[in-house]
Amino acid sequence: MLNAVDKKLLEEIADLHGVPQGAYNIRKNGEGISRNTTANIDIVTKKDKPGIDIIIKPGTRGESVHIPVILSKEGLNDVVYNTFEVGENSDVVIVAGCGIHNPGSEKAQHDGIHEFFVRRGARMKYVEKHYGEGNGTGERILNPKTIIEVEENGVVELEMVQIKGVDRTVRDTKVILRENARLIVTERLLTYRSQTADSIITVEMVGEDSSAQIISRSVAQDDSEQVFHLNLRGYKKCRGHIQCDSIIMDNAKVASIPEISAFHSDAQLIHEAAIGKIANDQLVKLMTLGLTEKEAEDTVLKGFLG
Repeated sequence: MLNAVDKKLLEEIADLHGVPQGAYNIRKNGEGISRNTTANIDIVTKKDKPGIDIIIKPGTRGESVHIPVILSKEGLNDVVYNTFEVGENSDVVIVAGCGIHNPGSEKAQHDGIHEFFVRRGARMKYVEKHYGEGNGTGERILNPKTIIEVEENGVVELEMVQIKGVDRTVRDTKVILRENARLIVTERLLTYRSQTADSIITVEMVGEDSSAQIISRSVAQDDSEQVFHLNLRGYKKCRGHIQCDSIIMDNAKVASIPEISAFHSDAQLIHEAAIGKIANDQLVKLMTLGLTEKEAEDTVLKGFLG
């Protein structure tokens, strides 16, 4: 069922070396091919549209859910709608992501729409990795849309990673934070050749004492283009911080557009954005240790995106 290409994609996007433990749903070329549920985590196929419902019982702790998507054919336009119910006082890890192996001349595209309801006191870590490969000339396109509502005292940690391989992407993330809810976002992105990437993150802090931290780091190489729209909106007493750092190389283009909006006098919002090239003294220092210029450059980029 899983060939060598499939296993390589699963390893890249979900750190899997085979079928995962615990609850999982593996989707390949537009169809679900393997699924497992547990006593605390159920996965149900939607009846009205492609996708699944993931229901995590209240109080579930120490469990994980893997829902990887892999595409290994050209000419596919896969759309999936997934809904997550994260029960009260649970503490879980959800690993998603999509890998595309495009061997042909037609595009291969996956649009994933994920909606999360993180209930009171729940804690969720959501890891989403995107990866593309293949010797074909067809584009590899990924457009994730993520909508998250975090109830009071809930905590959400988002880790979103895309390192090369994806030709075009529009990443749209919206989060609503209720009373004393917390959000931590870490975004890492690398584009090269003529790839384009748009990242839109909007956080609405509608509950008192809610807080959000967004850290975005990116590298743009060759003729690639990146645009970041990072928005924090504070409607009650709250705290928010955006930090967006980009390394630009060759003929690439990067636009960082952070926006903070306060609708309450006790909303404390900060944004920082920086775009620049690799510092020459970093390269020189590494080259004095015996690295070539290319090796030194790769070391700096690895550390920056790590």
